[in-house]
Amino acid sequence: MPELPDIELYLHALRPRVVGELVAAIRIASPFVLRSVEPPVAEVVGHRVRELRRLGKRIVFRLDGDDFIVLHLMIAGRLHWKAPHAGIPGRLGLAALDFPTGTLLVTEASRKHRAALHLARGAAALAAHDPGGLELLKATRDEFGRALTRENHTLKRALTDPRLFSGIGNAYSDEILHAARLSPLKLTSQLHQEEIARLYRATRATLATWVQRLQAEVADGWPEKVTAFREGMAVHGRYKKPCPVCGLPVQRIRYAENEANYCTKCQTGGRLLADRALSRLLKEDWPRSLEELERRGLR
Repeated sequence: MPELPDIELYLHALRPRVVGELVAAIRIASPFVLRSVEPPVAEVVGHRVRELRRLGKRIVFRLDGDDFIVLHLMIAGRLHWKAPHAGIPGRLGLAALDFPTGTLLVTEASRKHRAALHLARGAAALAAHDPGGLELLKATRDEFGRALTRENHTLKRALTDPRLFSGIGNAYSDEILHAARLSPLKLTSQLHQEEIARLYRATRATLATWVQRLQAEVADGWPEKVTAFREGMAVHGRYKKPCPVCGLPVQRIRYAENEANYCTKCQTGGRLLADRALSRLLKEDWPRSLEELERRGLR
C-alpha cells in the first residue's frame, strides 16, 4: 500500500501537472471504483484544481466550488501520467482523470477492487474521509506520546493504526522500529519515556528521509515504480538478508497479507519472535492479524 512517502511522491509529481488545470473529464472503467454519487461526476467536470494535499493515505484534489476528488489507492492501486486522452488499460484500468496537460490513469493490480475514488462537496464531507491520525512530520513529542499510549497495543499495530498516526503502513513501520531499536511486538504500555522519545525521533527522521530521497530520485519525472520494497531499506522485505547495522539476518513474522520484519540483535535483545517453521507448524492457529497476535500474547 502506498504510504506517506509514496503519497507525497505522487503529490510532488502531480502538482506541476494539474494544479490550476481544468478537469476535462472523469472516465470510469470499473463499477467498483466510484464510491460516491454526491456531487455527480458531471458537476465536477469543468472545475479547476486549486490544491492537492494528502489526507492519511489518500490523495485529495480541491476544486472550484468547494468540491473534492479523493483517491484512496489501498494496497494495489497505482497512478500513471499519460498523454491527453490516453486509453484506460483493459485489465488493470479503473478510471481516468483527463486534463488539458495529460491523463491521470488509476490502475489496480488486484481482483479485490479495494482502490476507491470518492467525490465530496464541502469540508464536512471531506472530513468524513479523514481517519484522524496524527500528522507525524508536524507533531510535537508530547502529541506523539499521547497518541502512542492512548490504547495498549503492540508498536507495530499502533504505528499502522490510521486513527492514531497518519500515513504509516507495513513497510515504513518496519523501518521506523528498526531505526528506534524497538521490537515490533513491544506493548505501548511497557514503553519508558526514553523509548517514546527515541521512537518519535526515528519516526520523523525515517519519514522525512524517505520523502526527500524518493522525490530526489524522481526529480521532474513520474514515479512509475511505487512499491513497498525499496532499495536501501534496512529490514522491510529483507528476510534473511544482513541487517545493515549488525550484519545478522533479518527475521520476520507473517500474518494475513502482511509481515513484520526486524533484527534480533538491534531490536529484540537476541530473541526470535517467530519464524517460518513455527508459522507452518501452527497453520490455521497462526494469528491472521496483529489484533489476534496481541490477544494471544505471542511476544
